[in-house]
Amino acid sequence: MEINGKIGDAFQILHADDDEDDNILIADAFKETGVNAKITWVEDGEKLIEYLSKKGHPDLILLDLNMPRKDGLETLREIKSDAAMRPIPIIAMTTSSSRDDIQECYNLGVNSYVKKPDNFSRLIEIASIISKYWFNAVELPEKPEIPQEIGKLEKKKARVTSGKDNH
Repeated sequence: MEINGKIGDAFQILHADDDEDDNILIADAFKETGVNAKITWVEDGEKLIEYLSKKGHPDLILLDLNMPRKDGLETLREIKSDAAMRPIPIIAMTTSSSRDDIQECYNLGVNSYVKKPDNFSRLIEIASIISKYWFNAVELPEKPEIPQEIGKLEKKKARVTSGKDNH
């Protein structure tokens, strides 16, 4: 079956959440939907940024807001201010229903904001909706071929802009 040009390839979901139990539940919920997805878990925003810079772009990021070291808002701000990472679709998936958090996420460029449900059956429904929309209905952005080139390109742009590139 072909979905968005992928034949047999797993969609890459990067899940950033400090709660390992939530990660297990989300992975199980996506598995219940039948979507061919590989879910990678990182426990905070610093590890998320490190993953993106070393291993490349996933098809989708699920981002909790309440994490230690670097919270979701700070992480979202960093990703969306970087031209190479900006195209990555991000869904804030958090326990917060604060209107301020919701507004700030959208102001920073989040693609969707989802409140974590209270029960597993609802989580499966949400995972199914996410899967159908992001992996069946929309065209995802192209990913850079080589993750190391992302940082090099940004540094080169900065040197050229500042006039420090001698090439």
